[in-house]
Amino acid sequence: MTSPDALVRVATARGVTTLTLDSPHNRNALSTPLMTQLLAGLADAVADDAVRVIVVDHTGPVFCSGADLKETAAAYASGTVPAGMLGDVLAAVWECPKPVVARVAGPARAGGLGLIAAADVAVCAEEATFAFTEVRIGVIPAVISATVLPRLHPRAAAELYLTGDTFDGRRAAEVGLVTAAVPAEALDATVERYCGSLVRGAPSALAGAKQLLRRPPAVDLRAEIAELSALSTGYFLSDDGREGVTAFREKRPARWVPAGH
Repeated sequence: MTSPDALVRVATARGVTTLTLDSPHNRNALSTPLMTQLLAGLADAVADDAVRVIVVDHTGPVFCSGADLKETAAAYASGTVPAGMLGDVLAAVWECPKPVVARVAGPARAGGLGLIAAADVAVCAEEATFAFTEVRIGVIPAVISATVLPRLHPRAAAELYLTGDTFDGRRAAEVGLVTAAVPAEALDATVERYCGSLVRGAPSALAGAKQLLRRPPAVDLRAEIAELSALSTGYFLSDDGREGVTAFREKRPARWVPAGH
């Protein structure tokens, strides 16, 4: 059971764990306590074989306002700022072997954009707003670039990083920051549809597919094809591969599909 004073609420149903940012008093800012709880929630979801998909959600009108600037200002006296843990959070989401879906009903700024970009699938409301505001307070979007820049089209990245201008959900989808922007009333149904599709994939295959998506460009094409051919053969001969082919031929759900899907 989630603690009543938790900043990240955890709920699991039908193979989907939802981690809900619940710190509306500071617009779900990425404070050290919130990030600590988010990392713990991710780790628990990864360790639970019954969990197939992880959704990052939020309470309140704002998805995430970025770094907790109050905490950052207080840390100046020590000569450090709590940005290091943000890198840990982004890496944990990016490297998660299970699919991660971001549900974005409201504005996101700075570190919140890094979190959205780290997710495999991100769905936002069309009226949600986004901005890389770092340059306007004298800093740069350094840590979040690890996840953001692989998503954004280069020209859009230059425009949005340098101007700090605000853009809406439709533009976020156009430039690659999110997967889809939908009317607010369709947000929940769209997230549920993606989750319903994701849980139909074999756990081992989903983890392997995520690794494929992270592979660097090939230097030697023939060597790359040989390596990938061996990888493909290994998956076809695996228990999940054999089960998947058999289930397809028998026109039934594979054994890994959670009940109710």
